[in-house]
Amino acid sequence: MNKKLTIAIDGPAGAGKSTVAQIVAQRLGFIYIDTGAMYRAVTLLALREAMDLGCEAALSSLAQCAEIRLENREGATKPRVMLNGEDVTGEIRSPEVSRHVAQVAQVPGVRKQMVELQRRMGKAGGVVMDGRDIGTHVFPRAEIKIFLTASIEERALRRGKELQAKGYPVDWEKLKAEICSRDQMDAEREIAPLIQAPDAILLDTTSLDIAGVVDRILLIAREIQ
Repeated sequence: MNKKLTIAIDGPAGAGKSTVAQIVAQRLGFIYIDTGAMYRAVTLLALREAMDLGCEAALSSLAQCAEIRLENREGATKPRVMLNGEDVTGEIRSPEVSRHVAQVAQVPGVRKQMVELQRRMGKAGGVVMDGRDIGTHVFPRAEIKIFLTASIEERALRRGKELQAKGYPVDWEKLKAEICSRDQMDAEREIAPLIQAPDAILLDTTSLDIAGVVDRILLIAREIQ
């Protein structure tokens, strides 16, 4: 594919955004940018420093000083996440980070810093970027916008399996409640809330396998090149 498209994939937690975006990027020879990992990195840093997560000024300053780099890896399901020179790829997926990332991500100063970084990363095109506000806020002129969703039960099941695979115990009812709470925080935040862009294509992945979703997006990309 010669045209350097920007593909924005948005949706709530557990809808399959990261997996789908990574495969689509690999198939097209594009760069994959996991914006959620960036907010998780800031959250991890704040937790390490025992920071008051209610102090927006401190969190904004932290985000401004944090050096975050994403490195795509051949054959890996997720990019390597480097935080101030340290590989934190696994640590940012911990239950503790997951519980607090929505609170950190809604801080205006944090979002400002991360969005600026995301736009710099994707300005040349030829990228697949997933998150919650890519098609509405980060790249509102993206050539392709996809909004992935799934039932809360299916999303909790997927997230729980991920945690179990990493050795974390899973309280299924608590996990479902945490996902519902994050959905609400993402949808109600003042800046760049989680909403479907008017021109985004809605794909419900509850009963769709990954391959089917990927094929659909690739077909769309080929049709507009």
